[in-house]
Amino acid sequence: MEGKIKVKKTFRYYTFGNPDKAEHIWFVLHGYGQLAFFFLRKFNVLDPDKHFVVAPEGMHRFYLKGTNGRVGASWMTKEARLDDIEDNHDFLDQLFAKLTQKYSFKKRTLLGFSQGGATASRWHQKNTFKADNFILWACVFPPDLKESYENDTFKNSSNYFVIGKQDEYFQEKFDEIISMYKENIKNIKIIKFDGPHSIESSTLKMLSKEIEN
Repeated sequence: MEGKIKVKKTFRYYTFGNPDKAEHIWFVLHGYGQLAFFFLRKFNVLDPDKHFVVAPEGMHRFYLKGTNGRVGASWMTKEARLDDIEDNHDFLDQLFAKLTQKYSFKKRTLLGFSQGGATASRWHQKNTFKADNFILWACVFPPDLKESYENDTFKNSSNYFVIGKQDEYFQEKFDEIISMYKENIKNIKIIKFDGPHSIESSTLKMLSKEIEN
């Protein structure tokens, strides 16, 4: 028989920027096999006095190759998936509540990269964070949310899908995934850049200036 028990667990997150000055908070969710500390470095092109960036780390850490060496993290697997989704939401809810108890922000952006896009999408639908801007970067929208494209959460945010023209994970279905987003999320803007499966600095800076206005 399968059993379950709730226990306390320590989750990790990293931040960049000055929360005492910044009026814009970003929650950025990393991809599969990444660590939040290194993922956050992608966002140091933003003005730290304007943007406070929070990078939570997926709860599952593992060795990327074999049983030692570099470590990465992931948000979930297919095993006990619904439990992991609930735990992810509890972690993100508590982290956001902790930060906003001390600081206030006028604008909120939620960004999910690669595997982190699925977790970002589900948390966005839950609407605890109440994102003004929702950015899916090089990821697939989770199939279980397809019926929720048109709910008020997605209607009330400015939505973006960003993808590199040389993204190795989408080369064979590049046009297909863009068409899927256009058809299902009516108020979404598609941004393409020359590059692979990564957060590209000049595209990120351009997008940050657009959503500042």
